Amino acid sequence: MTPQRFEYRIDVSPKAIDQRGHVNNLVYLQWCLEAAEAHWEQNASAAIKKEYIWYVLSHHIEYRAPAFQGQKLVVRTWVATAEGVRSERQYEVVEETTGSIITTAKTLWCLLRAETQRPTPITDEIRNLFWD
Repeated sequence: MTPQRFEYRIDVSPKAIDQRGHVNNLVYLQWCLEAAEAHWEQNASAAIKKEYIWYVLSHHIEYRAPAFQGQKLVVRTWVATAEGVRSERQYEVVEETTGSIITTAKTLWCLLRAETQRPTPITDEIRNLFWD
C-alpha cells in the first residue's frame, strides 16, 4: 500500500505577507494544518469524525525559499506512518507553476476518542482512509 497524496491549493493573499514582504513563517504552519484537516474531512465518515479527533504533538518545518503575494501554491500532504496512537503526516508546499519546493514539514499527531479525549490506537479502518 502507498500513502494517498492530497492537494490543497493556496492563493497567497496580502494577509499572509509579513514585514519582510514574503509569506510569514507561521502561515505555512496554518496551511499545513488546513490541508491535514481537509484531507480528514474528505476521507472520514461522519461517524468516524464524531468518534475520533486528532491532536498535534509536534511540528517540524524547513523553509527552502520565500513565497510572495499573488503566487499560487499547492500543499501536498500524506500520512507517512500510523502506528499505535501516533501518526506522522508529511507536507510539501510547492509553487504551482514551477513545482519548486518552498517548504517541507511534518507533524506528529495523536488519535483520541472524542468522548474521553484519551489516546486510542489507530484502527485499520482509520489507517486505510489514507492509504491506496
